Amino acid sequence: MSKGFAAAQEKSQPPRSALTDPVRYPSGAASPVLAKRAFLLILMTLLVPGSAQTVAGNRRLGRFALRVTLTAWVLVIAALVLLVVSRPTLINFIANPATSLVLVIVLALLALGWAALFLNTLRLVRPVLLETGTRTAVVATLVLAMLLSSGSLGYAAYLLNVGRDAIGTIFADGPAMEPSEGRYNFLMMGGDAGADRTGRRPDSLSVISVDAKTGKAAIISIPRNLQNAQFSEGSPMRKIYPDGYDCGNECLINAINTEVTNKYKDLYPGVQDPGAQATLEAVSGTLGIKVQAYVLVDMDGFAKLIDAMGGIRIKAGGWVPISGPTIDEANGIHGMPLGWIPAGDNKLDGYHALWYGRSREFVDDYARIARQQCVQQAMLKQMDPATLLAKFEGIVKAGTKVVDSNISASQLGSFVDLAMKSKGQPVSRLTIGPPDFDASFSTVPDFNKIHQAVDKLLGPAPAAGAADDSIRQPALVPGPLSAAGALSATEPSPSPSSSDFTPVTTTPEGEPITEKMLNDFKRNGDEQSIRNLVATNGQCAPL
Repeated sequence: MSKGFAAAQEKSQPPRSALTDPVRYPSGAASPVLAKRAFLLILMTLLVPGSAQTVAGNRRLGRFALRVTLTAWVLVIAALVLLVVSRPTLINFIANPATSLVLVIVLALLALGWAALFLNTLRLVRPVLLETGTRTAVVATLVLAMLLSSGSLGYAAYLLNVGRDAIGTIFADGPAMEPSEGRYNFLMMGGDAGADRTGRRPDSLSVISVDAKTGKAAIISIPRNLQNAQFSEGSPMRKIYPDGYDCGNECLINAINTEVTNKYKDLYPGVQDPGAQATLEAVSGTLGIKVQAYVLVDMDGFAKLIDAMGGIRIKAGGWVPISGPTIDEANGIHGMPLGWIPAGDNKLDGYHALWYGRSREFVDDYARIARQQCVQQAMLKQMDPATLLAKFEGIVKAGTKVVDSNISASQLGSFVDLAMKSKGQPVSRLTIGPPDFDASFSTVPDFNKIHQAVDKLLGPAPAAGAADDSIRQPALVPGPLSAAGALSATEPSPSPSSSDFTPVTTTPEGEPITEKMLNDFKRNGDEQSIRNLVATNGQCAPL
């Protein structure tokens, strides 16, 4: 019996040759070998989690970790294939509330599991066998490797959860929308929001129209003082205003939000923001297109978003004031400016970008609209993947300042894909006012001419060699219209928003324009001289 016991015991022991293997049995190995072994085990855990345990520790744990690693690699490869074959599907999968929650949990568990493997690897390294200097280097390397691997996974889980919460806050739960005549049309409304305000009057109204296949975009700006706006077919407001929003000088298109919120919200049962929906319907009817979705942005959130992006770069055609307090409401006169944005190349933070897009002192609303279009283009141009990755958390948190949107979260992937296609393509622009229509056009608009201009802007490109000028596409920046509001039949001329302009930085006499000079004119009550010097501040181009 003693012989049988001895045989069994001998069988359970590793072969004598295995005991000389320094990887699994490091005791007695030379110091250089122990150092190489330690760094090798750390590298194995970093590159192939579980491999270190398989060769030097608990093989069962190692095999389990290797299976998890292999599964993770297969899923990553599948995601990369899906990214190439169907990018929107991958984005929608990640953005879906249920799947994103599962992914957050999986990433967090993988991060914890990888960290546990590194701690187990530290035990396998046997730091007590290492020389003091080597021991310090090995521990530091292991900590760094753990931060790069497990820490990165944990941070990815955190960012995904931040994005998941933002998507739930910003986007709606409704069904996906279909393109209209091959395009997605989004109404962008900018205004000041607050707990004490209902039915905000948007300071800016613009439609971003994107070709559903190519991603080519166009921006159509609607002046906030447009009168007699037409409601689209099927809008409940057509029962109230069958001939358009025509109750006089107070019936401006930006007043619809407030009026519907305060008086007619019962016409929109089940609609989260009746005022915004009614404004969308008015813009649809006015432009003669179907606007499928709206986004209402709080101006404070807009500024924070630009700050999160790291600012925007623009070329300004003229000086723009940061207006002081209003001292004459009737005539729109302000006190001393709080500052100035100079002509020329600028990098604007959120505060200055907000003022650049909202200031209208010394110029008309149309100069402001041109600057707003420019700011929008600068944001689109600079919202590249590198910026998103580097500043993701700040951009997402600022994005939750979007007050309201009826864009469905289920279509986020499609729209992100379109945004990536739009990147780098020229953006066509149209303003329902100067330079594309006469200045008085917004008071007595001709909607047939508006529809004609919009159709020309958004219509398909003419066939090569087409001679019919009536279907000629607008240029990158559409040309001016005649004083009567009809489309010009001549070759489009540059608009104030085109990029080939020279910023006005000197007076007609050649003296440099400075902030002190402009403030001195203001202090002396000579506002006409300021108007003359800043008249070109509607010129702007993104850099």
